[in-house]
Amino acid sequence: MKGFITLKRMIIAGLLLTISVNGFAQKNDLRKRLQHIVSSHAATIGFSLIDLQNGDTITVNGAKHLPMQSVYKFHLALAILNQVDKGKLRLDQKILVKKADLLPDTWSPLREKYPNGEVEIPLSEILSYTVSQSDNNGCDLLFRLMGGPAKVNQYIHSLGIKQVAIVATEEQMHKDENVQFTNWTTPVAATDLLKLFYSQKILSKTSHDFLWKVMTETVTGANKLKGLLPAGTLVAHKTGNSGANAAGLTTATNDIGIVTLPNGKHFAVAVFVSMTKEDEKASDLSIAELTKASWDYLAAGKP
Repeated sequence: MKGFITLKRMIIAGLLLTISVNGFAQKNDLRKRLQHIVSSHAATIGFSLIDLQNGDTITVNGAKHLPMQSVYKFHLALAILNQVDKGKLRLDQKILVKKADLLPDTWSPLREKYPNGEVEIPLSEILSYTVSQSDNNGCDLLFRLMGGPAKVNQYIHSLGIKQVAIVATEEQMHKDENVQFTNWTTPVAATDLLKLFYSQKILSKTSHDFLWKVMTETVTGANKLKGLLPAGTLVAHKTGNSGANAAGLTTATNDIGIVTLPNGKHFAVAVFVSMTKEDEKASDLSIAELTKASWDYLAAGKP
């Protein structure tokens, strides 16, 4: 009997070793695939992936400081909802939007809906426009409610996410293209913040559910994180784009989010494509390829 037990333990140990070796090999294969995708594009690409079930992380250029563009509207939404949870703001609170708040020559579906301004709009609606449709005027309205970008930066840092800087408004970025570099994050900091949000430890359930909903309703970036995933895949995400400058250089094409796997599990992913003369289609494809590689790795053989 003793010999049988010893043999059984040896078999189990052997199986566990095989699983461990296979798991390492699969992770190494994923890393090689990710690096191949990154090297095939003429761009600076930062990538971070977290398996939200076990915390496993894989990065490529994960510590680089990269311009966020509108990705920081996710950070802003977290800060606003924190104020809601503290009772300092309410989602149903009416915010006076003046015509002067609705700047021309910037992306603003909110301005298209209320071209003359001078209207009171619920905070929830401004948040939805800012996150789901990446409205720039809505963004700056929310910054003013917070007391400026520095207050948002302070809040995000208070969560332990230090490798991020939120300095300038959308209006300031539009006046000088160099200002966009002052709003930066590392890819790792982006997925760490997504992980905190997913944990439901930093917002009330009501606020968490609200932000989750508006992020899953995002209409921008259909070809980015979601580009190569199966149709109908649930992705809660926030995009960011600089567009190309006069020299044809695109500073930022970004997407960060939480992806739902077929088994109901989730992973957080952040991709920042920077300083490239490739067109938007190529940059979007790089984001889609990296996300699909992550999907294939995490979905393979998982119950």
